[in-house]
Amino acid sequence: MSENKHLPAERALGGEFHPNSRMNSRIAQALTKLFDRHRIIFWYDAKQELRGDFEALQLPGVEKLELVNNEYGVKYRILREQPEQMFLLYRDGPQPADLDNWLLDVQLAHGEFRADQIAIWLSELALDLAFTDIVQTHAEFFQAARRMDALKKLLKGDDTAGRIRLKMLAVCAGSEPRMDAIVEQLLDESSQLSAASDQLGEKYRLVQRCKLDDYLWEQMRRIYGYLSDDPSIRDFVIQLFKDCYFRNFTDNCTLTADSLIFLKRWKDSRQFEDGFETLSGECAEVLGIERDLAKRDFRELIELDYFRLIDQKIISELVRAVASRTVSSGDVSLWVRQRRQGHWYREYRHLYEAVDYAAQFKEKLSVMDGQWSEPATENWPLATWVERYTQSWYQLDQLYRKFTYHVRMSGQASLMSHLTGQIENLYSNNYLLKLGDRFQSCADAAAKWDAFPVRKQKDFFRLKVQPFLRKENKVCVIISDAMRYEIGDELLSLIRREDRYSAQLEPALSMLPSYTQLGMAALLPNQTLAIADNETGTVLVDGQSSQGTVNRTKILQAALAGRGQAIQSEEFMQLNRDQGRELLKANDVLYIYHNRIDHAGDKMHSEGQAFEAAEQTLGDLVRLVKKLTAANANNILVTADHGFIYQDRELDESDFLSADAEGDVILYRDRRFVLGKGLKAFQGLHTFAAKQLGLSGNIEIQVPKSINRLRLKGSGSRFVHGGATLQEVVIPVIKINKKRHSDVTLVEVDILRGANSMITAGQLAVTLYQSDPVTDKIQPRVLRAGLYTEAGDLISDSHELTFDLRSNNPRERELQMRFVLTRKADEANGEEVILRLEENHAGTSHYKEYKSLRYLMRRSFTSDFDF
Repeated sequence: MSENKHLPAERALGGEFHPNSRMNSRIAQALTKLFDRHRIIFWYDAKQELRGDFEALQLPGVEKLELVNNEYGVKYRILREQPEQMFLLYRDGPQPADLDNWLLDVQLAHGEFRADQIAIWLSELALDLAFTDIVQTHAEFFQAARRMDALKKLLKGDDTAGRIRLKMLAVCAGSEPRMDAIVEQLLDESSQLSAASDQLGEKYRLVQRCKLDDYLWEQMRRIYGYLSDDPSIRDFVIQLFKDCYFRNFTDNCTLTADSLIFLKRWKDSRQFEDGFETLSGECAEVLGIERDLAKRDFRELIELDYFRLIDQKIISELVRAVASRTVSSGDVSLWVRQRRQGHWYREYRHLYEAVDYAAQFKEKLSVMDGQWSEPATENWPLATWVERYTQSWYQLDQLYRKFTYHVRMSGQASLMSHLTGQIENLYSNNYLLKLGDRFQSCADAAAKWDAFPVRKQKDFFRLKVQPFLRKENKVCVIISDAMRYEIGDELLSLIRREDRYSAQLEPALSMLPSYTQLGMAALLPNQTLAIADNETGTVLVDGQSSQGTVNRTKILQAALAGRGQAIQSEEFMQLNRDQGRELLKANDVLYIYHNRIDHAGDKMHSEGQAFEAAEQTLGDLVRLVKKLTAANANNILVTADHGFIYQDRELDESDFLSADAEGDVILYRDRRFVLGKGLKAFQGLHTFAAKQLGLSGNIEIQVPKSINRLRLKGSGSRFVHGGATLQEVVIPVIKINKKRHSDVTLVEVDILRGANSMITAGQLAVTLYQSDPVTDKIQPRVLRAGLYTEAGDLISDSHELTFDLRSNNPRERELQMRFVLTRKADEANGEEVILRLEENHAGTSHYKEYKSLRYLMRRSFTSDFDF
């Protein structure tokens, strides 16, 4: 038999051929490929219609001979006289019978050229005549040069008929030559068509025209178990969703395990997510998923994410469960963490986060509730209140802020209304008001505004900045307006997570009243602070106005022999690296002022965005710190002028004082303080003399007790500061340093081998163990897990896993995983397979092996019945 199968793709013989006709050109191209493999080619012109094309052929290096009862002489010439020469042997007529063919042995040892269309296609593709049936059956496919070219690139020398058909399908679908990739493309096309119409997509119509649909559905049956009297893409996708969803609740499933793996791959694909979501929604309606979910406990659904309705069901039930306190905070956090791996989490992230923070808030409040209700608190000094607040109570403000932010960002006020109402009432009445009332008795009894050993804000420059200067080190100070302590705590964590950054947090006691002009002045180098005896509220530092960046620069330069400067954060962020370095080189101390939280909160129309501003502030400050270190700043301090109180709900009449402040002279009034002289005593107000507050001059200060507000026309009332609550007067001081060496590591993960190292069923259960809790410096690790053959073929579903557990209990850092094996796993029976954990190579689409464990595949026929 001829050996001319799977001939190599195009290689020219040298020189050029100038065709006399289009047919002649195609014949020349086909012959060129044959001569690439064979020295002698036979051409039988059975229909005696191509003599002219033969005569017109000019193939460099090829000698043409016609067979006309001269076979013996030709044989001698081509084998003996010219054994290196290439010959094209043409016969004007059909091939003789084998017994009459003197050149049969030569023909069998070399090649044969057929000039019909099918033969030319085979030749162009370098395929053997054994594949004639494929070309004849699917002739429509080969009519387009574009499809031919695409197929050519995919063909390999060892392709079988089935592999060639698969590659033809892939060309029609515009995908890689894998069934899962082909089906993804067909599903994506189907998702763009109306479900109510019988319209077929272009790709599927092409499959039909090329008569590849029978092959397609045969493969769908073989691989996914899909069988139908009237198969269609739409019908398959309905069966797919039905089977993969209900197999969690019943054994009555018809599709194979490969279908489940396909669905997981498809839903996790960023390329096809729109199509997946469209078809998922349509199938949910067809299958009555909403009705079925109504009878399910949400705990049964935690690992499922095939339908958007599943997330809606889980969230709805979680909201009710947290509101009724029928689930623990730990369980809620675990469920939310599990849902983070799901397809729809990005869409519902804010709702999941809000529910999680609500559960944490309730649990934390129940723990802390009695701590400020003890009789002993009446005798606590101010320092003890600050200490208790900075040790744990601040977390309630933080959790309330995070909950409120995520509810607002979710846009689902109605869904969250009952839980939101609960959290608002608990925060306002059981925490904010109760703590404010208790702390007020301490503030009333204080002879002076001091919480030693907690440092006073006015000592900031002396105690925090000057130690750097004494060592001849430069220092940058970032002051973020209204960044209260709990926000500073979150910033601390964000900074520590950055590689080569260390940070420490301690509290300071702000000036009273806790408003911007006084807080900003107190942070500057100062001997005396005095509130101006006018209606501006301006604060004088050693007699110099501290209002505005220009005046603050003057104060810094006076204290630092000209080597100090104040600048707004927006201005600094616009500097390039060289400009930033020049600025730092010219100054020993640089004060940078950031104002986003106070800017939003102090205006009536934007005070409701205070918590959004807090989130943005955290990002701003991390970027600002990085820009400073890029400009060679090694020592950075971050602090605030004051804190604030914020309640998201509309306030009641009882939240306002019934009367206004009165006195001989009212110089300045705000929602939480009054400046004046001869101020009259009032039950709801506490009066301080300037000296009590560490101020010079004779200005008197009144602040509403607890969390009450003064009425002020044209001003908001939910975001306030100036008073004496812990949220207003406890401010963060964060010290940041940049290290020379990396100090961030990723958490380690181990594969715990069970008692058995063999795989005997269609699934493999594995325990993965996170070796340490995640901290700021030991960060989460994201891994991809799957079972592979030695050749690197994936034979199970693949899981993207995030190891971010913070529990100190080792048992709570174990992750149970189940891998479902594909049909391809059968081919590895009796061989070793590898459970591989892989890690993404940063900034690329490539993965590198992290850890692996080997198993012996030893499956019996009964494993086919796992599903």
